[in-house]
Amino acid sequence: MPAIITDRFRIHNSEQFQEAFSEGSGNTMYLGIGRPQAFATSTRGDARTNNEGTDTAPLTPGDNVNAQHFPFDDLLAAKKIAASDVTFAVPRRNWLTGTTYDIYRHDYGDRITGTTTAQTSNSGVSTLFDASYFVLTTDRNVYKCLDNDGNTASTVEPTGTSTAVQTLSDGYKWKYMYTLTASQQANFLSTDFMAVATNSTVSSAAVAGAIDIIKIKTAGSGGTNGTHTNIDIRGDGTGGKCSVTVSGGAVTAVTVTTAGTGYTFATVSNAQIVAAGATSLSGAELDVIIPPKGGHGKNAVEELGGFYVMLNTSLEGTESSNTSDFTVANDFRKIALIRDPQSGGSAASATTLRGTKAINLTGVSGTFTIDEEINQASTGAVGKVVEWDSTNNILYYIQTRHNDEGVDSNGNQTAFSGTNVVTGQSSSANGTPTTSTSTINSQSFTSGYSSAEIDADSGDILYIENRAPITRAADQTENIKLVIEF
Repeated sequence: MPAIITDRFRIHNSEQFQEAFSEGSGNTMYLGIGRPQAFATSTRGDARTNNEGTDTAPLTPGDNVNAQHFPFDDLLAAKKIAASDVTFAVPRRNWLTGTTYDIYRHDYGDRITGTTTAQTSNSGVSTLFDASYFVLTTDRNVYKCLDNDGNTASTVEPTGTSTAVQTLSDGYKWKYMYTLTASQQANFLSTDFMAVATNSTVSSAAVAGAIDIIKIKTAGSGGTNGTHTNIDIRGDGTGGKCSVTVSGGAVTAVTVTTAGTGYTFATVSNAQIVAAGATSLSGAELDVIIPPKGGHGKNAVEELGGFYVMLNTSLEGTESSNTSDFTVANDFRKIALIRDPQSGGSAASATTLRGTKAINLTGVSGTFTIDEEINQASTGAVGKVVEWDSTNNILYYIQTRHNDEGVDSNGNQTAFSGTNVVTGQSSSANGTPTTSTSTINSQSFTSGYSSAEIDADSGDILYIENRAPITRAADQTENIKLVIEF
């Protein structure tokens, strides 16, 4: 049975996802970073290996049950995503002179009248949102192309913010949609995507079912030359009028003189043109272009295909204003979007969450080095160093599911515990966990140990990205943009 999931469903999904960040009872989303250790072939407790790629060519993450657990193995930290960090987005298409743009049409993909051929754009695509029918100009204005002067190149950049359709000297007709704000430019403008939002002034001026464009499908022949006026646009709307110019016996131009209102379908027939004075015209076919629901500019998100959501999160050094949860002593190779994680058994709400475990040591000898294996011979515990804070004698570490990273010789992952000596296998540094309960740099230790602030395997992993290593620094900000397509 022929069926289709429509673009409206995609937009609905993007709206629901975007609303999850601002609803009072919505979801809590965190952006997590992890994977301080290099991508490699890692050995499991049963002596089999997991191939995770290399730093220059990391493998694409799997989409399975394992994928819900892997990111927590080596999670470094996570930052809460605020509603202001989220926007609807569309592909970025810069206006360039000499480019022939597609036009907005309501019927891409429909069968052309009298044929089994699908209606396509000038660029050859058969869906509206694949067509290049809107542009971003140097003024950071966004315009929708309503007419491209018979598929010719655009040579005049549209300007201004008038709500009226602009007809430029190159024959193009543009509809102003919105302007990117300074915040949108700073936070949501990338090489390939840009924010999309409805301009309230444009929306208020939109007229539902108003006709702006009528295209010539077939010019016909034999008609009386001249401009024939006051021709009704027929359909389920009212008030639409147009004039038709005939030259050399064929239709050469159609101008909408009164846009009318309320059209969801409309026609102008050959017989109407004849009746208006084009005696003996035959074979002329005109396509009346129907605007989107509410009219052009009523809802830019829907009109431009805003089934993308862009998340923008900045990681500023250690995030010192948020208790320094983000280490700058190590790099990261993994990005994850986590929905509704927990912290200490309850719903997480803090701005940042530390993903590493930590031990406060005493009697330290030597200097632990990042990424080295650590173990506790008396318990069999194994881990991997993320950071060594020599000032406060705090050892930050992770425990993965692989040998030399978290799994002991028996294939078990055992927690570090008690006052048993912890030793670095490369540095030979060692120290004994303290017995005190204390708070150091806003971090709580119980008998020398501090758990990760984000509970392992809590929440849902919605997005995973493996990438080449990113080196962090205290005076550095990483701006991470995720674009999710529905």
